[in-house]
Parts: sequence; structure tokens; C-alpha cells
Amino acid sequence: MPLDDHLIDQLLEGCSTPEEILGESGLLKRLTQRIAERALEAEMDHHLGYPKHDAAGNNSGNARNGKSSKTVRSEQGALDLQVPRDRNSTFEPKLVKKGERQLGGFDDRIVSLYAKGMSTRDIQSHFLEVYGVEVSATFISQVTQAVLEEVSAWQQWPLEVLYPIVYLDALVVRSRAAGTVQNRATWRWASTVMARRNCWGSGWNDTRGPSFGCRC
Repeated sequence: MPLDDHLIDQLLEGCSTPEEILGESGLLKRLTQRIAERALEAEMDHHLGYPKHDAAGNNSGNARNGKSSKTVRSEQGALDLQVPRDRNSTFEPKLVKKGERQLGGFDDRIVSLYAKGMSTRDIQSHFLEVYGVEVSATFISQVTQAVLEEVSAWQQWPLEVLYPIVYLDALVVRSRAAGTVQNRATWRWASTVMARRNCWGSGWNDTRGPSFGCRC
């Protein structure tokens, strides 16, 4: 959904320094918190089947039952969220699931740093220095271990008996067509199985774009 420039101007009104936008108490962090809490309220509306203060909730068998505080890690730092509750305790939020302490994308950032060769202690120091978030070494190890288990499972994936290979390439040459000299792409393609060429072909096209290659 595109954001209106007027709305952005309103949000940035009064922000004169990078710290007021990106700092510990800056606009971006406060906006992330407010959006997360609004999303949680919307999830509760969907769970109950009616919006807050709606008459449809009378004698419905379930209703809102206040909120609970929860601190979660995010790329903007630690966020203190107010998570809505219901009387039947059946509400299962999707944005921040029960037992989770981080917003989506946080684990991916840890995995990205780990893949670049940073140690657990280095990642821990990085999050504290850049985001102001204290992350335990145990938590980082749990995240990276889950990835290693997936990599190990992928490495042990059984191979197929046969894998066909398709070769496709194009060379742009100058040629005369309809009385004019122009650039045209000459395509060559072939497929092979068990190192034996099964079929081949060629064709002309005015461009080297992927659309003609997909039709080959």
C-alpha cells in the first residue's frame, strides 16, 4: 500500500536530527511499536469476530480482558508492547506468538551475521552496539542451530536417478532485415540426458530478453 507524502510529512514534523528519527526514542522505533500494537488489536478483532466496543460482543461468550506487557526484540531495538487478552484465553497472536520474544526478521538478521562468519559473541556485541538490544549467547546458538539442522537435512536429501539439463544461450549479431541493418538475437538451445544430446534447435528474435528464451 503506497504511503501518502502528506502523512509522512506529518510524522516527520518536529524531527530535526537523525537521532529523533532513528534513535533509541526516535520516530521509527515508536512507529514500529504503535503499528505492532494496532496489528495485535486487529488480530483480536478477527479472533472475537467483532471490533472493540461493538454491541455484537454482548453475550457472545468471549470478550476482551485487558492487556499484558511484553518486551520483544526488533531491528529498532527492544519494544514494550501491550498485547490484548481475551477472557477465554484462546487468543493466539500471529505477529508475536506466545513464548516468542522477537518480531519477524530478527532471527534472519542473526542468521545473516552468522553466515558472514561472525561468532556468537560477535553477534551478541553487534546487537548491543547497533540496536541497543541484549541478546543472550544461548538464544543466538538456538537460532543458528536450527539453521544448521535444516542445512544438514538438505545435504542428506536423496538425489534423483536422472537430472535432465537444458542449455540455452543467445548471441546478438548485426543482420539485414526488411532493408535495414539491426541487432538481432540468434538463439541456440539443446537438452541432454546421460551426456547424450537428445534435441537441439535455433531461432531468431529481435531482442535478447527472457520471454523468447522461455518459449524456446
